[in-house]
Amino acid sequence: MGFIGLNYSDWESTFTPAVEVGWRLGSQYWGKGYATEGAKASLEYGFKQCGLKEIVSFTVPANVKSLRVMEKIGLKRDLNGDFAHPKLAADHKLSHHVLYRLSADEYIK
Repeated sequence: MGFIGLNYSDWESTFTPAVEVGWRLGSQYWGKGYATEGAKASLEYGFKQCGLKEIVSFTVPANVKSLRVMEKIGLKRDLNGDFAHPKLAADHKLSHHVLYRLSADEYIK
């Protein structure tokens, strides 16, 4: 099916180190609510069990499905947070990413 969960990111960026909520599902599982449901459970675990202060998520601007999941689970776009992913060449078509964030104080569950 894929995976949904939390990932520690410590590569160099303005917002790292950080804990990311992410999902990578096979296309046959898209549009069924699995990413949203799993990401919500991951947020709950991160904030309530792990005591995290913030959880982030990021993707390329064209990944509308993931952007929708981020918004459904309550993350907010950091308009000043766009970045070039350091694990990709700066001129790579997938280098530009948008950043979403949610603080523990903003989390409601």
